[in-house]
Amino acid sequence: MKILKFGGTSVGDAPSISAVLAIVKKSYAAGERPLVVLSAMAGVTNLLTKMAEDAAAGQSFQADLKRVEERHFAIVKELMAVKYQNPVYTKLKLFFNEIEDLLQGIYALRELSPQSKDLIVSFGERCSNFMVSKIAAQDIPEALYIDASHYVKTDSNFGQAHVNESLTDQLITALAHAHADNLLFVTGFIGSNEKGRITTLGRGGSDYTAAIFGSVLNAEAIEIWTDVNGMLTADPRIVKKAFSLPVLSYTEAMELSYFGAKVIYPPTMIPAFLKKIPIVIRNTFDPHFPGTIIQFDAGKTTLPIKGISSIAESSVINLAGSGMIGKSGFSGRLFTLLAREQINVVLITQSSSEHSITFAVNPDDALKAVKLIEMEFELELQANKLVQPTVEDNLSVLAIVGENMKKTPGMSGRLFYALGRNGINVRAIAQGSSEYNISVIINKVDLAKALNAVHDAFFAELKKTLYVFNLGTGNIGSTLFKQLEKQHEFLSEQNDVEIKVVGVSNSRKMYFDVDGINLSSWEGTLEGAGEVADLGTFIEKMKALNLPNCVFVDNTASKLPATYYEDIFKANISIVTCNKIANSGTFEQYKKLRDTARKHGVDFFYETNVGAGLPIVRVLKDLMLSGDQIIRIEAILSGTISYIFNNFKGDASFYDVVKKAQELGYTEPDPRDDLGGIDFMRKMLILARDAGHEIESEDVDLGAILPASCLAATSVEAFYAELLRENKFFEDLKERAASANKVIRYIGKLEHGKVAIALELVDENHPFYALSGSDNIISFTTERYKDRPLVVKGPGAGAEVTAAGVFADLVNVGA
Repeated sequence: MKILKFGGTSVGDAPSISAVLAIVKKSYAAGERPLVVLSAMAGVTNLLTKMAEDAAAGQSFQADLKRVEERHFAIVKELMAVKYQNPVYTKLKLFFNEIEDLLQGIYALRELSPQSKDLIVSFGERCSNFMVSKIAAQDIPEALYIDASHYVKTDSNFGQAHVNESLTDQLITALAHAHADNLLFVTGFIGSNEKGRITTLGRGGSDYTAAIFGSVLNAEAIEIWTDVNGMLTADPRIVKKAFSLPVLSYTEAMELSYFGAKVIYPPTMIPAFLKKIPIVIRNTFDPHFPGTIIQFDAGKTTLPIKGISSIAESSVINLAGSGMIGKSGFSGRLFTLLAREQINVVLITQSSSEHSITFAVNPDDALKAVKLIEMEFELELQANKLVQPTVEDNLSVLAIVGENMKKTPGMSGRLFYALGRNGINVRAIAQGSSEYNISVIINKVDLAKALNAVHDAFFAELKKTLYVFNLGTGNIGSTLFKQLEKQHEFLSEQNDVEIKVVGVSNSRKMYFDVDGINLSSWEGTLEGAGEVADLGTFIEKMKALNLPNCVFVDNTASKLPATYYEDIFKANISIVTCNKIANSGTFEQYKKLRDTARKHGVDFFYETNVGAGLPIVRVLKDLMLSGDQIIRIEAILSGTISYIFNNFKGDASFYDVVKKAQELGYTEPDPRDDLGGIDFMRKMLILARDAGHEIESEDVDLGAILPASCLAATSVEAFYAELLRENKFFEDLKERAASANKVIRYIGKLEHGKVAIALELVDENHPFYALSGSDNIISFTTERYKDRPLVVKGPGAGAEVTAAGVFADLVNVGA
């Protein structure tokens, strides 16, 4: 036989009860003859408790009692044929009249004893079981209501009664023999003492009832039907990627449940554990889902851990002093004291020197615990052998659980890396000798972030999610969004990365959506639903959301974002940027940004600062990382200048070529922004710094392309007029190159720690001779590449390649 236990949400309303009865009928029709254990309707136990407390306080309880009665009557009316309703109404009315009489007595006495409270709350289970059994009897005449208080015998510890196992076994065995042909609906949660007084079994009491009956009757399985698809890897309300676990061992289930998983309450399931009866967690509202089997041996699994659980509210008490060192029995004295006063200790950690003990308790117990310690250790405190105990509040406990942890090295490293990477400070650590559990105490404000970060770290079959906050929606930003949307499926399948853009801002509007902004309609969303843009507010909102694996993307050319980079790193947020301002400012700023990113364990990627989509920065770093020595770097790092000199030949005038470049969109609105060489200088400066040289912008020898008169022109029109007037200067340059069978190149050079950028004439033996179009090119001469330099060449400008470079940097953050 099977035990089918249904929780309060499963019998919370008429549709839920219909779902329950469909499950029961299916089992009954299959010949399984299940025994059904039901909880009170959802919320009813709380209401009964409230009514009892209100009555004791001299407050009215009638409205709540009427509400409970109407809920039950409404279900009878909806689910029972009229001809069967009256006897059920009558019995339920008797129950409610008895409740009212009890509450009136409490109201008169202004006193609520534990015994009276147990009696009142017991009616929740009695009403639901009686009602559902009668609804079932319409189709299954063998359905029979059983009041478990006649069979589950306990002591008189009201509210948390202990079961008399031998007597209970005898009574349940006799019940089963007497009603072998019946479908029994048994009240969960309640029992009775030797005098027949109603008792309750405490937290998880209905599960306990199911376990007791299952153990006595040697059930083949105990099915716990609830409102979730089994035991999940994490709380699905916080971790959206949480998934159901097919199998858990008893130990794993107990560890997970102890640290916050609310599906079962482990102590109540001990009778089943002792007899190795499988417990199956199923979903009443998704009955086809197989759920989770909890059994003696979980078997082999590829999962490194089984789940991540947490206790959201916790306080930590620190006790330290020389009086603890080498003092045998000190810990026993401390924790015996707490146990005697019913204070549950969640986690314990002690320094190896025995100088301090840290333990976590429920926040409601923290002050009581401190007072007890002060009383117990009064002499030690007065003698300064102990320091006054301190309490830290607003903390949470996070635990990773799994039997596989014992056999898999690096589990703790993976946990602490995921937490550290996301700026989550660990206040205390505890690991059991069984190695089934590693628990950490963290700040409560970081709990959601920590759960998601750790979940991503341990479950490799899931996609790692990057939460992106993008600044700038011009050509590069908008192109990046198109690329992200197009490559979403590929990234997921091939790189196990999901990139969610959750914040967007331009100079006018900003918008946030933690579930991810739809990249096919972001423009309309930003304009229609966005708020007024403010960079400081945008960054504070990004930090306040406190998301794991967070990346700030700067797709602007503005000076302002760079002033926030250090603050962003300190919030443990990575940065990807195509904006050169930060890296080409002072060397002090350059170094501070790298040091800050390194200190906080986050990434700073800026490949597009130098070669748009070309892998230049990455190649340089890889060369240096592998121990190669840079002898010389030569480069053409301006697609605009490259295009102009590649086309300045034959009959074309310099004026015509520049004009054409502007028409094609290769230049800035004022071409002097390109031809002045400042942008090129910034790129060479960044390369020189990444190569290990402490250099400032004023140290760069920047050679001119244009005569002084062109640079001094008061407008773009005046600039073009000067180009025409200076035509002979450019024609002479072209003629010199042609006569020597050379080409004109504007080349940056890093050598001996010095950077110079100048016009050069190069012949066919130079690697830059054959450059075409608007390509960039860079040559690395190193100890390893001394005879034949390492050359990187390709498009160095344009929204597509620059956005692709930003995209690649984002994927590298995910890696």
